[in-house]
Amino acid sequence: MIPTTERLRYFLDGDTDQCVSQKTRDNVARYAAASPQRIGQRLAELEHEWDVERIAAVTVNASLLLSLLLPALLDPIWLIVPALLAGFRLIHALVGWSPLVSLLRRMGYRMHCEISHERYALKALRGDFQRLDTVVTPQDREDLSRLEGEGGPPAPEYSCDASDPEIVNEAIRAVRS
Repeated sequence: MIPTTERLRYFLDGDTDQCVSQKTRDNVARYAAASPQRIGQRLAELEHEWDVERIAAVTVNASLLLSLLLPALLDPIWLIVPALLAGFRLIHALVGWSPLVSLLRRMGYRMHCEISHERYALKALRGDFQRLDTVVTPQDREDLSRLEGEGGPPAPEYSCDASDPEIVNEAIRAVRS
């Protein structure tokens, strides 16, 4: 089965997708020269950002609950509203698309993977992954585990010009692969 994010991209127009991707690149570029504390603040903001799927689920489910009151208060014909909303949820669950998701994308809301790309690009720019050693052989694993109790291996000093747009794009490409 195709992952939800890929199914969603299949139904989106390229202009909307490019606009939202550009928003992610702009966000990373804006914080590229920022201090580690400011990047940390942005990462905290990203932890609270809702993705398209979550917004759509909450919106449809809340509307579904509220629309169940319409037949009780007005006329039984209003049962068509919850039936339509349930149909939208079913379509979204089966094929990964719904009219609400397309509308939210056009409004600029991002998919979970796009938020994650920004999060990990910012972490890479902050230098979070510089201290990760490559463990390739069993001997490497043994050496690394032996060093765990001793504070680990020394980390080399890392400095790069994070204001360079090429470094920003490289960080985003590294996160995606």
